[in-house]
Amino acid sequence: MKKALLALADGAVFEGRALGFEGETSGEVVFNTAMTGYQEVLTDPSYKGQIITMTCPHIGNYGVTPEDVESRRMWAEGFVVKEASAITSNWRSRQHLQEYLAAAKMVAIEGIDTRALTRHLRDQGSQQGVITHLEGDKARAVEKARQAPGIIGRDLAAEVTCDRSYSWADHSGEWVPSLDPRTPPPSRRWKVVAYDFGVKHNILRRLVDVGCEVTVVPASTNAKRVEALNPDGVFLSNGPGDPEGVPYAVEAVRELIGRRPIFGICLGHQILGLALGLQTYKLKFGHHGANHPVMDLRTGKVEITSQNHNFAVRLVEPIASVPQKPPVLETGFGKVAVTHVSLNDHSIEGLACMDRPVFSVQYHPEASPGPHDSAYLFTEFIRMMEKSHA
Repeated sequence: MKKALLALADGAVFEGRALGFEGETSGEVVFNTAMTGYQEVLTDPSYKGQIITMTCPHIGNYGVTPEDVESRRMWAEGFVVKEASAITSNWRSRQHLQEYLAAAKMVAIEGIDTRALTRHLRDQGSQQGVITHLEGDKARAVEKARQAPGIIGRDLAAEVTCDRSYSWADHSGEWVPSLDPRTPPPSRRWKVVAYDFGVKHNILRRLVDVGCEVTVVPASTNAKRVEALNPDGVFLSNGPGDPEGVPYAVEAVRELIGRRPIFGICLGHQILGLALGLQTYKLKFGHHGANHPVMDLRTGKVEITSQNHNFAVRLVEPIASVPQKPPVLETGFGKVAVTHVSLNDHSIEGLACMDRPVFSVQYHPEASPGPHDSAYLFTEFIRMMEKSHA
């Protein structure tokens, strides 16, 4: 097989074999610890600007299924695996991973020591890199990585959002996660406007599952336009990159706080934090995977969550240990509670306004293929809308 290189901006170079589409690509190199879900990862718009390293050593063994895509196309800049499976074994599979990558013009590399790469990124941090099938000169490949654009300050949401508003009606069907049997059916159909900062299809399906009529709007939609749609609630989606790169979204959300119930996920959570007057910062190597433990400080319950983000909301003083009760912040919109924290690094994983119908989480409760510990949050959004209309 043809040789390929992965070069990092700090000078590290990994040699492997060409995979996917023959060519060259650049992006921020991150690692994902999920053992399954590579198709969902590749089609998650939140990965725009990034080269994904899968830490699971064997990728592609169950093939590719069109039903499992999370958006209209692949958004990752590149793909790195230890071993791409030469065969597929799954009754749902319709395509081999290599064929899927090549058809999407996704430049990838296999055969490198992904354990060594992951340890390097943990120690040195996420950084720009280049995958090349064309370049045999390691020094030139490193220089290309150093010149590759970073993600800080970039408006990546504008590159992945929809062109115009549309209605979404599909639900999860037979794949719907089991809900609490004590949860009553929704009392009505709730009109929800969902901001598309890079929204995943499974988020929209989950909103429909719990009784929402969903209208998706572009990331640049202002608050006046949203209010003209007269929604019962507003959803702020996931998306790629730096929340400070989308000031127009922060301004729109700031205007909507207190006017409509709001639920945010991932980038939507960070945008909400900025709208409330908090700050965000870039994590050393981000959170990417399907096994991140998060504690709900209101109940003490620990949830295993799916995550994909390189930025987080900052407190004035970092959380050094798990708080005994939710920390409360004073903002221009009243008191805001930190509702969830990461048990890995104590970063903020959830916020809720104490006197306004607004809450958000940093992780992905719609996770597909899983875990589904946090599926109840969509029901909480329904209850918030019900209460605001009581």
